[in-house]
Amino acid sequence: MDTDVELRQLRCLVAIVEEGSFTDAAIALGVSQAAVSRTLASFERALGVRLLRRTSREVAPTPTGLRVLAQARRVLGEVDDLVHTATSGHTSLRIGYAWSALGRHTPAFQRRWAQAHPATDLHFVRVNSTSAGLVEGACDLAVVRRPLDEKRFDGVIVGLERRLCALAADDPLARRRSVRLADLSGRTLLIDRRTGTTTADLWPPDARPATEETHDVDDWLTVIAGGRCIGMTAESTANQYPRPGVVYRPVRDAEPIAVRLAWWRDDPHPATPAAIELLTALYRGD
Repeated sequence: MDTDVELRQLRCLVAIVEEGSFTDAAIALGVSQAAVSRTLASFERALGVRLLRRTSREVAPTPTGLRVLAQARRVLGEVDDLVHTATSGHTSLRIGYAWSALGRHTPAFQRRWAQAHPATDLHFVRVNSTSAGLVEGACDLAVVRRPLDEKRFDGVIVGLERRLCALAADDPLARRRSVRLADLSGRTLLIDRRTGTTTADLWPPDARPATEETHDVDDWLTVIAGGRCIGMTAESTANQYPRPGVVYRPVRDAEPIAVRLAWWRDDPHPATPAAIELLTALYRGD
């Protein structure tokens, strides 16, 4: 059955039930009582069910009407959220990230942003996907540590972070102040291929560590704390996820990791330049 349901029909049903009568619903909706009756009748015909019982004393939902009413309220709420999202680009800024946001710079960014841009609410959103929430529509800007598809996204490097090795606290390497890549070649490296910055390609072909995969930072830390695997990550992870039983040590011969801010090429948020300026200043140490 091809059934077209309109928002005005949902609003009509909700108004009748909440106001208690067709007359009061018409006043709340700003239409005539006849228009309310026609809209409800067309809704019931489209669904093929009776939604309301009408008596001389009251109007009450049928059992089916109660179920439809609950769904109608949810749909109307989601539509309101959709409209707010589409029209609030200047009043809120959502920044997505996969594992760690901005590490030790995260609190400073939040405070400075609130001071400099009080009219634009800032929200950090964790989405463990390649785009850190851009593709999913969960954010306006994304903090990523590897390049995204240049056809769809723009981006800029705002800073650099050291690579750190994550080890169990009782690992022999944990007693060192820093480690080298060669120290890790005989170990098992726990990586996230979707969002992580570490692959076995960091090592020479004849000295690459074994690898296992994970897709969650909490699982990553739990396995490492147990001593079965080690990890390598950006410095921000150590700042954002200190964990009893896990220590982080700099890998002194590994290249630093570029921290990028990314956004949709054809739909940049108006606050993007301000976010770039502030983040770049924080990573410079200004």
